[in-house]
Amino acid sequence: MDDMEMEDGEPKLVERKQALYRCLDERFVIRGERYRGQQYSQIYFTRLHHMRNILRPLVPNWKPHLPVQTVLGLEEGKECIVVGTIYKHMKLKPSILDEYSKERSTVPLVEPHNFMHHDDHLILEDESGRVKLTGNFLAPSTFVTGIVLAVHGKETSDGDLLVQGVLEAGLPPQKEILPALREDKYVVLISGLSVGRSLFNPLQFQLFVDHITGHLGDENEQNIASQIVRLVIAGNSVEISQGLLAGQTLASKDQLQLSEPIKELDILLTQLAAAMPLDIMPGPKDPANFSLPQQPLNRCLFPGASVYNTFISCTNPHHFELDGIQFIGTSGQNIDDLDKYSEARDKVEFMERTLRWRHLAPTAPNTLGCYPFTDKDPFLLESCPHVYFIGNQDRFETRVLKGPEKQFARLICVPRFCETGTAVMLNVKNFECHALSFSTGL
Repeated sequence: MDDMEMEDGEPKLVERKQALYRCLDERFVIRGERYRGQQYSQIYFTRLHHMRNILRPLVPNWKPHLPVQTVLGLEEGKECIVVGTIYKHMKLKPSILDEYSKERSTVPLVEPHNFMHHDDHLILEDESGRVKLTGNFLAPSTFVTGIVLAVHGKETSDGDLLVQGVLEAGLPPQKEILPALREDKYVVLISGLSVGRSLFNPLQFQLFVDHITGHLGDENEQNIASQIVRLVIAGNSVEISQGLLAGQTLASKDQLQLSEPIKELDILLTQLAAAMPLDIMPGPKDPANFSLPQQPLNRCLFPGASVYNTFISCTNPHHFELDGIQFIGTSGQNIDDLDKYSEARDKVEFMERTLRWRHLAPTAPNTLGCYPFTDKDPFLLESCPHVYFIGNQDRFETRVLKGPEKQFARLICVPRFCETGTAVMLNVKNFECHALSFSTGL
C-alpha cells in the first residue's frame, strides 16, 4: 500500500517512487551442473589463469626491469616476479583428523574463534610448483589461502622465496553512473530477522514494516517512506531449532514447530511485498543449500508473498543493478570466514581486501563451502560495485572506498535485526546511509 497524506480532510495517495531494476545473479545460479566427483583444483586453476591475465600487464609499470618467472624457474639470488596463489599454512586450522582424535582423546581440543598463530607462514603456488615465502615484508595475518598475487623476490639458499614486494590486482574497473538521472531514492537493507528464535520480537519487526510502508510517522516521514524503492533482506530470515533437524521422523507437533517460523515470515513478507519490491537472500541458517553460492529460497515456502511480482527470491551472493547503480552483497559468510583465518581492524577492512583482491570469497573452497565448478569461478569480481553490503554482523559499520581510477564504493555491514533492532537505509542519489533503529522498550 502506498503512503497516505491528508488533503482538505480527505486522504491523498502518495505514489511510491520507482527504480529500474536488473537482477545480475545468473552467474551464481547452478543450472545443469552435477557433482560427478570433480575436484576443486579446477576452480583454483581458473582463478589463477584469470588473475594472472590481470596482474601480468600491471608488472611493467610496477617493476619494469624484472622478469616474470614460474616457481620452477626460480634461480638462487636472482630477483624476479612470480604470479601465484597463496596457501596459508596454519597450525591451528581445524582438521577432520583432529575431530576424529578428539573423540578418542580424553583431553579436549581448544576451539578458538580465530585460528591465527605466530608460526603461520605463506606458500606461493602455481602450476609448476610451490615455494615458501619468507622475510618481513609479508604479514601472514593479513592474507588467506586462495588469493592470487604477484610477488617480487629472490630465491634463498634454503630454497625459499625472500619477498621484497607484493602487487595486488587492486580495485576492478567501475561502470560510470549518469548523475543527471539521479534523485532521492532509498534502498533499505536488513538481515538476521531470525523468525522462530526466542529473541525475535514480532512487535519490533512490525514497527519496521509499518515505518517503511508509510503507516507510521508524520507527513515528512511518510514522504521519505514513499521514496524507498527496494528492500533487501540479507539472509538468516528464519531460525529452526537444530534439535528438530536430527534426521528422525517428526511427531505432528514437531512438524508444526518446524513450519511455524516460515509461515510467520511469509505473513510479514506479504505485507512488505504488497507495498514495495523486495529481494530475499538465503543465509547460513535458512532452509537453503549450505555451500556458496546459495540458491534462491523456494517460492513454495512463501505462498502469500510469492503471489506478488514485487517478491524476488535471490541467490547469495546477490548482484543487481538499480538505476544503473551496481549492488553486490552476501549474507556474511565470506567475511565471517576471513575473520577466522586472518586479522583486520574491523569487518569493513575485510570487505576492502576482497575488492582489492577482486574476489568475493577467496577462502572458498578451502575453508568456506562452495560448489565444485569446473569451468568458472563465479566469485571473481569483473567490475567494482558502487554498493557492497554484507549481512548478519554484530553492528552497523560503513565506509567509502575510493580507487585510483575514480572508483567509488560504499561498504556497509548490516547488523542482525533480531539482536539490534537495526536496519540500514541508503540514499542512492548521494550514497549516504544511516541506521534505522526500532525499540519496543519504554
